[in-house]
Amino acid sequence: MALVTEKEILAALKRIKDRDLNKSIVDTGGVRQLKNKDGNVSLKIALAKTGTAEQMQVQQEIVNVLKSEGAKSVGLRFETLSEEELEKFGGATASPYSGPSLLAPTSKTTFITVASGKGGVGKSTVSVNVAVALARQGKKVGIIDADIYGFSVPDMMGIETRPKVVGKRIYPVERFGVKVISMGFFVEDNAPVIWRGPMLGKMINQFFSECEWGDLDYLVLDLPPGTGDVALDLHAMLPESKELLVTTPHATAAFVAARAGAMAIKTHHEMLGVVENMSYFQSEKTGEKEYVFGKGGGERLAEELKTELLAKIPLGQPKVNEEDFAPSIYDIAHPIGQIYNDLAIRMIEKTRHV
Repeated sequence: MALVTEKEILAALKRIKDRDLNKSIVDTGGVRQLKNKDGNVSLKIALAKTGTAEQMQVQQEIVNVLKSEGAKSVGLRFETLSEEELEKFGGATASPYSGPSLLAPTSKTTFITVASGKGGVGKSTVSVNVAVALARQGKKVGIIDADIYGFSVPDMMGIETRPKVVGKRIYPVERFGVKVISMGFFVEDNAPVIWRGPMLGKMINQFFSECEWGDLDYLVLDLPPGTGDVALDLHAMLPESKELLVTTPHATAAFVAARAGAMAIKTHHEMLGVVENMSYFQSEKTGEKEYVFGKGGGERLAEELKTELLAKIPLGQPKVNEEDFAPSIYDIAHPIGQIYNDLAIRMIEKTRHV
């Protein structure tokens, strides 16, 4: 098959409609950027609304149509049309979805925000294993991969499918008894996310309102590291949450993590406790522990924030099951899996979900 040309790409995109405006994304001026290098197509598309079920339908249609035309790969980025453009095409009359939200006052869901002061401390690994451990305790659990720029939850959990879209509702993917939604489902070919803070906050809000979560006991939110816009927006958005702060034993990591904990406290959220990750390496042959990153970071952080050190998790790697691949999820029979199981039980006790 011959490689797709730019003219063929635009002709194909003309057949795809912005669902909210009922007009072609070419006619709305929604094709902001088009690059085609040897059949590897990169697009920036503007829609009336982003982070919705309609966006997911559009992006899947674009990928399918362009690959059928001969594209080798399709990378997509999205942004919203300007207010002037929306008025021009009648988008101002389209009312946003106003269905049930986990943020409603009647919601019984406990929000667990998993935060860290810096990247690389294993926050996402803790997030996915905490979520799975809570589900193993019989709880109804969801997880939002809110680390928008560094989304990793689908890969860590071995998720290869995408959420289903029915009408205007997005049905999260379920894996290990946990319902999952991630920014990773809204981009193609691992494209980078180059969005500004306000748009990201809107996207996160739609994860709450447009996803069909059902009745959850817990919603785990894997926050971006630090105290940037997304983390701040989330703390402001949530009615209340319990914060699990992840650090390593290293003094610097604990010092930086204290800032994230302080932000949670200042925004009137409750510190659930501290998890010290990469606490030590234990030799399988001798059983001897080596404190690769030092000692005491978790204790110092818990003391400073007047909270509890809930778990110390050693360096390790799950056993890979090729038939049920999930590179970051520990089996309950694994020693580290048992630590996560004990952590989940302690969290349930502290949040009174018994």
